[in-house]
Amino acid sequence: MAKAKTNYTCSECGGISSKWTGQCSSCQQWNTMVETVLEAAGANRFSQTQHQSLAQTAPVLSLQDIEALDVPRFGTGIEEFDRVLGGGLVAGGVVLIGGDPGIGKSTLLLQALANMSKVKSVLYVSGEESGAQIALRAKRLAVDAKDLKLQAEIQLEKILGTLADLKPQVAVIDSIQTLYSDALASAPGSVAQVRECAAQLTRVAKTSGITIILVGHVTKEGALAGPRVLEHIVDCVLYFEGDNHSSFRLVRAIKNRFGAVNELGVFAMTEKGLKGVSNPSALFLSSHENQVPGSCVMVTQEGTRPLLVEVQALVDTSHLPNARRLSVGLEQNRLAMLLAVLHRHAGIAAFDQDVFINAVGGVKITEPAADLAVLMAINSSMRNKALPNGFVVFGEVGLAGEIRPAPRGQERLREAAKLGFSIAMIPKANAPKQPIEGMTIIAVERIDDAFNRLRELQ
Repeated sequence: MAKAKTNYTCSECGGISSKWTGQCSSCQQWNTMVETVLEAAGANRFSQTQHQSLAQTAPVLSLQDIEALDVPRFGTGIEEFDRVLGGGLVAGGVVLIGGDPGIGKSTLLLQALANMSKVKSVLYVSGEESGAQIALRAKRLAVDAKDLKLQAEIQLEKILGTLADLKPQVAVIDSIQTLYSDALASAPGSVAQVRECAAQLTRVAKTSGITIILVGHVTKEGALAGPRVLEHIVDCVLYFEGDNHSSFRLVRAIKNRFGAVNELGVFAMTEKGLKGVSNPSALFLSSHENQVPGSCVMVTQEGTRPLLVEVQALVDTSHLPNARRLSVGLEQNRLAMLLAVLHRHAGIAAFDQDVFINAVGGVKITEPAADLAVLMAINSSMRNKALPNGFVVFGEVGLAGEIRPAPRGQERLREAAKLGFSIAMIPKANAPKQPIEGMTIIAVERIDDAFNRLRELQ
């Protein structure tokens, strides 16, 4: 029997090479080349009879002649999930949701489908679990899933036939890595299979109006497994975040063609499944009776939602030739930059100190508005002096020592005032024109000015 011919495909950009190379010649990424079976070109594999185009041929129109209509949405029955989706699901939309094993992807989708099954026709396609296992989970979660249609199948052609027969309004594919198409000889989960199955399901969604939710596996680095093109062809990409040992889960929108990105949904894992958290700021604040050194509260903006997060710092004398810099929940390279700014523009040296930074609650802060809070927490720990009660900050720190404004400053201040904070140190450009009741605003322009104003409060 002749040996099957293979080539090597880049999992990041989809580039193809006849030989394995350590670095992809197309996108310059290292160790991304994956061996795949070279598929024989079928006579009718991409013919019009097998694959319909995403839309019928339409005349060329001027953009001003096209009427812009709001996209109608329908809810999932889970408020936090709808928030991340931008208000709900869209007919014909394709959603990709990924996360670590056991973090709650299938649980959340089963709850959502059970809610929608009361008013819409839904289908759950499982390639990883049997029908009995899903029924057992539904019984444990105590959800009303009597109208939920279930199919345990991994062959793409049979799934497409089911979608054509039942014509559900919402379908969940759990997971895309388990599917395979008879048109390809490679194994399920390979780059070619994932790309082909996702492309065909997307065509079905766009031509029939079925909303399809794909579950994706993640690599050990936390990125979605498979080719990067998988994230490009779908309309919405959601990531589950959080520690498996914690009862809290975060769902973040990385891409959304119908809503805001970086929206954050907060859930608590209970015996009855995932429950939305109405006041997520309480999760990210420590319950200290009195203020402690090295702790500073900041207001971060996650999509359209302002959240209060506690940033903790521990500065200790280093006994190593190179002092350690460790950051959890914040970018570590930015920490090194902020320490240099602290030394140059505020005269506070930490070259012989170990510096540890942590964002409470397992949340990941990616925006630069956390800079001022990090420096305040480091300074508090070095001086072993707590910040004032009811003190909250936000602001980006530049290399020249200036404090730059953060977007949506008014919403951040209103959220902090609502939770009882009385003193806010913010960039001067974010200073409100009208005073906020119960809150003292300290507007600063430079980092040395911020520390001088802080000493006056202490």
